[in-house]
Amino acid sequence: MNLLRAASTISILTLLSRITGLVREQLVAGLFGANAMTDAFLVAFRIPNLFRRLFAEGAFSQAFVPVLAATRATEGDEATHRLVDAVATVLVWVLLLTCVLGIIGAPLLVWALGAGMPAHGREAAVVMTRWTFPYIGCMSLVALSAGILNTWRRFVVPAATPVLLNLSSIVAGLWLAPLIERWGYPGIYAMAIGVTVGGLAQLAIQLPALARVGLLPRIGLTLTGLRQARAHVGVGQILRQMGPALLGVGVSQISLMINTQISSHIGEGATSWLNYADRLMEFPMGLLGVALGVLLTPQLSAAQAKNDGEQYSALLDWGLRMAVLLALPCAVALLVFAEPLVAVLYQRGAFAAADVAATARSVMGWGVGLIGLIAVKVLAPGFYARQDTGTPAKIAITVLVLTQLMNLVFVPWVGVAGLALSIGVGALVNASWLLWGLRRLDVYKPAPGWAGFGLRVLAACVAMGALQHQLAQRLDWVGMVHHEGLRAGWMALSLAASALVYFAVLMALGLNLRQFARRA
Repeated sequence: MNLLRAASTISILTLLSRITGLVREQLVAGLFGANAMTDAFLVAFRIPNLFRRLFAEGAFSQAFVPVLAATRATEGDEATHRLVDAVATVLVWVLLLTCVLGIIGAPLLVWALGAGMPAHGREAAVVMTRWTFPYIGCMSLVALSAGILNTWRRFVVPAATPVLLNLSSIVAGLWLAPLIERWGYPGIYAMAIGVTVGGLAQLAIQLPALARVGLLPRIGLTLTGLRQARAHVGVGQILRQMGPALLGVGVSQISLMINTQISSHIGEGATSWLNYADRLMEFPMGLLGVALGVLLTPQLSAAQAKNDGEQYSALLDWGLRMAVLLALPCAVALLVFAEPLVAVLYQRGAFAAADVAATARSVMGWGVGLIGLIAVKVLAPGFYARQDTGTPAKIAITVLVLTQLMNLVFVPWVGVAGLALSIGVGALVNASWLLWGLRRLDVYKPAPGWAGFGLRVLAACVAMGALQHQLAQRLDWVGMVHHEGLRAGWMALSLAASALVYFAVLMALGLNLRQFARRA
């Protein structure tokens, strides 16, 4: 398998997801702006998303994929199928209970994330939380499917699936919102309905893909079936691994909860500014961090199961070089070109110039730590492949404490942007600590040539950043609000010129990009 080609496939499909996700955010910004009701929707959407990241794409995937890959590598497909059936059975029962409790406890969950919202905002958030909570059940099963398909090197369906959520939300905003408003309810409620419909659509598309590889789970719907599934040795192994993983992922989600709570007290619209900035950060995170993590986790797990230390180290080295090569210029763009990006993408309708300035500051905060956020997606799988979820969890706890201490300094200094800045700096610490841990275990040995590689990338970033600084200063991006076509054209030219300068400098300095097309 060509790693670069596989990563490119995942990235291209993720790009489609991020583009449609950006259109969704533009729709919310244009139709509803940044106010108490959009804050309410974002809190409501964040609650099931929090549980999804905590249990599904977080602790569960971190524990499940290494065990799945190791079982397939050492015991064969038949044993792997039995493992999948058992895990799916236990997961379905847990999800049913979680969704029921979440719907009942929605007022408490909303208070935990958005106590600073006005009363009408909290009431709306409770309604929308109850409507969106089934989304966690759908997405947790999607995470199970994605883990299976990625282990079988079927990357297309898992990478393309998120597009369906975005399309569902777009249709809800354009078609359902006006209907709901005519019925006398806030139009933003349509976005909550779109989330649940999108979750169902994502789950539905997984089933044929699983059937094609012969791994459509057989779920035990009786208590006897549940007891038999729970007794499977692989389920016990996954649950044991999920404990530390849950702690580690839970720490990051607690940080997100705290930041949402803090933003709700900063002022009306602050939660929305942070969310819109987060969407811009998610572009490089999805294209690079998610793609690298999805690709490397099963490959590292298989190499570890076969005791192939050379392949294991080479995979980590390749992932880190890819992260530096592509994440560093993205970080420079978020720092230098934040206001033009926010103005072109969001400034229309109810989204005013003041919203552009506030959101751009948060984008810059994310830019500080982007390389750390993406590097964690490469380094943490190095521990998960060794079925060590405890070390990343311990590091995450320390980083959480550090992040909140930084919030005490950064939030009074730069407002809501300080929340993004704290997470970014914390991610740099997290990545550095993970790297040190792998080096101390002597399982990662950097390949020769890192110094020359790093200097070439740094020089190319400086050249690209200088160009973007000039473009940001010389063009009135906010003032061109009534010239959408002209502004979009300038943005396209600016980004194309930036990419051209970056890669031209790399090539002029002798960097051979073909070295990244390694096979595994």
